[in-house]
Amino acid sequence: MPDDARSDLRLSPTMDISRLSRRRLLGATAAVGASGLLLPGAARAASAPPKRPTGHVVIGFSQEPTVFNPLMPHIEVDQGVHWNLFSPLWLANEKGDLVPELAAEVPTITNGGISKDGLSWRVKLRPGVKWHDGQPFTADDVKFSFDLLNNPKFRAWSRNGYELMRDITVVSPTELTWKMSKPYAPMVSILCWTFMVPAHILGKAADPNTSPFNQAPVGTGAFMWKQRVPGDHITLAANPHYFGTGPYLEEIIFKYIPDLTVMFTQFQTGSIDYIGLQGITADHYNQAKKLKDRVVVVGPAPFIESITMNLSKPQFKERAVREALYYGMDNKTIVEQIYYGLPKLTSTYLPTQSWAYNPHVAPHVYDPAKAKSILDAAGWKPGSGGIREKNGVRLSFQNSTTAGNHVREQAQQLLQQNWQDIGVEMKIKNMPPAVIWGDYFNMSHYDSVMVGEDFMTGPDPDVSQYFLSSAIPAKGGAGQNTMEYVNHDVDKLLTDGAETFDRAKRKADYWKAAEIIRHDLPQLPIFQYATIEGTKKNLIGYKPSVYVSTNTWNVNTWYWAA
Repeated sequence: MPDDARSDLRLSPTMDISRLSRRRLLGATAAVGASGLLLPGAARAASAPPKRPTGHVVIGFSQEPTVFNPLMPHIEVDQGVHWNLFSPLWLANEKGDLVPELAAEVPTITNGGISKDGLSWRVKLRPGVKWHDGQPFTADDVKFSFDLLNNPKFRAWSRNGYELMRDITVVSPTELTWKMSKPYAPMVSILCWTFMVPAHILGKAADPNTSPFNQAPVGTGAFMWKQRVPGDHITLAANPHYFGTGPYLEEIIFKYIPDLTVMFTQFQTGSIDYIGLQGITADHYNQAKKLKDRVVVVGPAPFIESITMNLSKPQFKERAVREALYYGMDNKTIVEQIYYGLPKLTSTYLPTQSWAYNPHVAPHVYDPAKAKSILDAAGWKPGSGGIREKNGVRLSFQNSTTAGNHVREQAQQLLQQNWQDIGVEMKIKNMPPAVIWGDYFNMSHYDSVMVGEDFMTGPDPDVSQYFLSSAIPAKGGAGQNTMEYVNHDVDKLLTDGAETFDRAKRKADYWKAAEIIRHDLPQLPIFQYATIEGTKKNLIGYKPSVYVSTNTWNVNTWYWAA
């Protein structure tokens, strides 16, 4: 969609935030045409949901969920479980519309929930909501959740936005207010995926970081914790007192299948009912779309695949090295030969559907001769085995990703050869998801990783938690800047962009930040995902969304056709 078509959607202090629609991020027709999207509802006959929870669904994930306190550092696969155990105040549905969950209504300037200057907030809660243990959910739980995120002793997944909250006041069991120390445009989107936790349990914990709650969570979501078998599966049971729609299933089972080929085989045979997250690999797509009684969906996703580097490592401190590695990377062959041309090449971190995507960021160019000349000029000279060295540092590093992801492993092997050709040694050391995406990644123990990340804040293009210098977990920050990237110009641009509701101003700041980050190259973007997922044909309710990290956000509405 051209920019002028969005002029009527520019976010301003007088705009009704609850009416923001999917048009903000998606040009729907363009996306369908580019990706060959098969709309999941088109292939399914209409069927009424059951009057009581019936049956179960087996959800296949290639990564293992391991973090069950949603306010602690976690990755996308963990959120896939969080959406079913917990509830946010509101969420963005598949169209991008904000929908109340624990809140009775989404606060806006129009309804008086947010002041015109963006500094005063009032949230009214849905009455009668209960935690899974039967205790009432109240405004005290919301205040506790916000206070916990701001507790410096708590390992918070992020403090962006929350740290601006002041004077959080419980007005009544179903109402609370707070002040913002400054306007913060992404806040409404941050709250789309801020799950509330119970004050009556975690408030009594000696240390919320190690509370038994973290392995036996209690939420307000459509499903309740039942069983976890580490390394195999998690079972959730229907919450009979759920406040929202459904649930229509008796149980959902998150099945951990680390090998993507094995996971696809289980989708073929019917052992799993939905194949998500990493989904179906591109080399299986032609086979998948021919499967009888299956619905396979190809669509854009917000994830950007990249080589992410730990800039605290001596091999990566020099920009010249990172620039040479990017020139030495054959992105086009990765996409065309390994991913069958389905993903979209990119050299930046926002998906093309975002209104803040900068189309003028310098595109990637594969030029190994240029890469060699950059390293030569920077003083990296060939040493033992032809691997370059400088000041006693050998230009050699490990690259890790999820073990069993055979497509990524092929891409790693190609890159290994690409970089060998310019005098750089990349050693491949892959690990199980629970290992690599735990402290190894979150606390920057790695050299480099091949990873797909959604850098946006829900439907908002704020990327502060990934690029702010204050968001480095290994240095005590709350965020996901595991690259340990520091650029104070970027800090200012991201901070300024978040403090105004003027979309034109925000866009200008975010475009400049994207250009600086493209120059600095703390990570080497490869492509924007084209997600391939599938369900059994008679499983109703699956709705892929570009606004969430996993498409299990609405399992409460899933059911089997009669």
